[in-house]
Amino acid sequence: MQTSDVLTLLRTVGEEVVEPRFRSLGDAEVEEKNPGDLVTVADREAEVRLTEVLQGAYPRAVILGEEAAEDDESVLARFADADHAFTIDPVDGTKNFVKGSPDHAMMIAELRGGEVERSWIWQPQHRTAYVAERGRGAWRDGQRITRPPVGERLRGVTSRRGWIGRALGTLEALELTWVCCGVDYPRVVEGGDAGADYALYRKTKPWDHAPGSLLLSEAGGVLGTFEGGPYRPQEPAPAGLVAAADRATYDLVRGLVHALPGA
Repeated sequence: MQTSDVLTLLRTVGEEVVEPRFRSLGDAEVEEKNPGDLVTVADREAEVRLTEVLQGAYPRAVILGEEAAEDDESVLARFADADHAFTIDPVDGTKNFVKGSPDHAMMIAELRGGEVERSWIWQPQHRTAYVAERGRGAWRDGQRITRPPVGERLRGVTSRRGWIGRALGTLEALELTWVCCGVDYPRVVEGGDAGADYALYRKTKPWDHAPGSLLLSEAGGVLGTFEGGPYRPQEPAPAGLVAAADRATYDLVRGLVHALPGA
């Protein structure tokens, strides 16, 4: 499938499955997989649709969907060994989606030989698409984007509640992210007053981070582990991740994160 075909697929499934449920979910259409971890009928139906099309186009690829992995842990093992694979997050930021916040997204990443080669992030309510291709750049609605230089004040965000309000060394206190990787990564890429210069994560699921990892790196940013290594979606989950505007910011923040509780 061409890169534009996959984006069209995301938009179509979004229009037919996800958007009609926005602010229209019934009580029976929302479940709690684990305490605080929600799934909706939109998540499940969208993942089935996306998986069917991708599997049909790439019969030998391993398709790792968030909900499929929840139901069958062996999918993760097959994904780890796959030479060609896709990750699917049918509705990233499900809590936001359930609460009626527009800050949610649909995401796909394609991996070959362990590297993310292409990625797609579609924000249905913001009507904004982010696409990245290894070696060819990052794009927002068809316009190439690069990460602007950081300013004197580094704004850091995190989705880990126990880290919010804590300062890393002389840096300013961490703020809450947009609680959706499909919004967080674009905000780190775009920077500015409405964005961030770095984001810290404790949870590192492939479907959450593989799409944004390529978008960030192709725009000039850096995603790496708390230990200083590169993020590789098919390798065992690292202790945590730093998504940063540039290498200097990553190195600075990485050297300070171990002061955080639980890091």
